[in-house]
Amino acid sequence: MSGEETTTGTARRWREAAGRDELVLLDGFHALKHALRFGAEVVLVVAEDRAALLALAAELAPDVRAAVDALAQEAPLRDLVPRVHPTGVAALAVRPGRDALIGALARTPRDAPAIVLDNPRNLGNVGAVVRLAAGFGATGVITRGDLDPWHPHVVRAGAGLHYATTVARLELEELPPGPLYALDPEGEDIRALTLPDDALLAFGSERHGISPELRARADHLVSLPMRPQVSSYNLATSVAMTLFHWGGPKA
Repeated sequence: MSGEETTTGTARRWREAAGRDELVLLDGFHALKHALRFGAEVVLVVAEDRAALLALAAELAPDVRAAVDALAQEAPLRDLVPRVHPTGVAALAVRPGRDALIGALARTPRDAPAIVLDNPRNLGNVGAVVRLAAGFGATGVITRGDLDPWHPHVVRAGAGLHYATTVARLELEELPPGPLYALDPEGEDIRALTLPDDALLAFGSERHGISPELRARADHLVSLPMRPQVSSYNLATSVAMTLFHWGGPKA
């Protein structure tokens, strides 16, 4: 089989697979690297330059080089994805089923909090929160509202670390058990509190804050220290400050 025929076949398989709802786009090497490290079922990897991809894997993530070598096919990505990542690679991986995600979040006892994002609007911010949750070892990230937390832009911003934690969109009544601590300017200063390991840590949007229904469901309102006349922190900054406080020395 000629190289042109192989490239054509790879492009055809990509287009057929990309339309499947159960698959998610991994855009760039770092998303692919983390997905492989944390057990994602990657079904197809396409590189602009296969040799360059393997060299990059050997340099940045030798632990996944063999897996990349086994999966990677070469084809022009400009014909397959809206924007080619600077690392010249894209992949498709299986998105975990909703029931499995709900089950993972509901497991008790929990040894780390779960993050609840109340009607977030910015895809990049949600991805940054996923990255933080994975880094701190949080149980997962739950979103409420219309935004899909597995949108390709969120997965890209999260560097594929969706597979290192649990990420799901749930309704209020589907939240897992645990005391709900909602971040709110009128709440108690977080520095006076010890956040339990099974807490649900809820964050509203920078513009609107926590919704009335989530505020009513909260067991505790918590505030972050902030200089007067500063209106808010970035969402990811607020999550990072809260997780850092949770992970610090216990009283």
